Amino acid sequence: MPNNITGRYSVTQKYLMTRGQAINFPAKFFNTNFKKDEIFGVVVDIPMASDILTTMVCFINGAANLYFNNGGEYTGASQKYLSLVQATHALVSNAGQLLPKAQKTTKFDLPTDRSNNVFLLTKGGVYKVEIKAGVIPESEPEKRNVYVLYQRVLNELRNCQLKDDAEKRKAAK
Repeated sequence: MPNNITGRYSVTQKYLMTRGQAINFPAKFFNTNFKKDEIFGVVVDIPMASDILTTMVCFINGAANLYFNNGGEYTGASQKYLSLVQATHALVSNAGQLLPKAQKTTKFDLPTDRSNNVFLLTKGGVYKVEIKAGVIPESEPEKRNVYVLYQRVLNELRNCQLKDDAEKRKAAK
C-alpha cells in the first residue's frame, strides 16, 4: 500500500528517470526488425510493501533489471546467469497474449494500490494492462499466464542476488 497521506509511493528522481527510460526504450537497439505490434519489452511495477515499489524491466534479449522507488537497483545479472535470460525471454516472448486486453497509453502513472502495472513495449507504442493483487480469475488466463512468467523472472532475479551476495562474502574472506 502506498503512503496513506498522499496515496502514492515516495520516489527518487533517479527512479523516475530510469523507469521512464525503460518504458520509452526504442526497439531500434535490438538487431531485429519488429512488427508494429510485436512486444520487445515488458516493464512491470510491483508493489512489494507499504513503502517499497519495484519496477522490473525485461527485454527480448534476456536482459532483466530491478529498480526500486528509493533509488536502489539490481542490474547486470543477465550477463552472468543463463537461467535469468531464459526466464526473461519466455516472459517477453509470451507477453503478446496480453495485447488484446491492453490499452495503448502515453501515461505511465505509478500504482496507487496493490495492483501491478504491466507495460508492453512495441514499435507501435506502449500498452498497459493492470493485474490486481490476489487471485486472478480463471476467465483471464492471459493475465494468469503472464503473471506466472513475471513472477518466475522475479524469482530468478532474487536467486541471482543471493548468488552474487554469496560470491561477495566468499571474496571478502
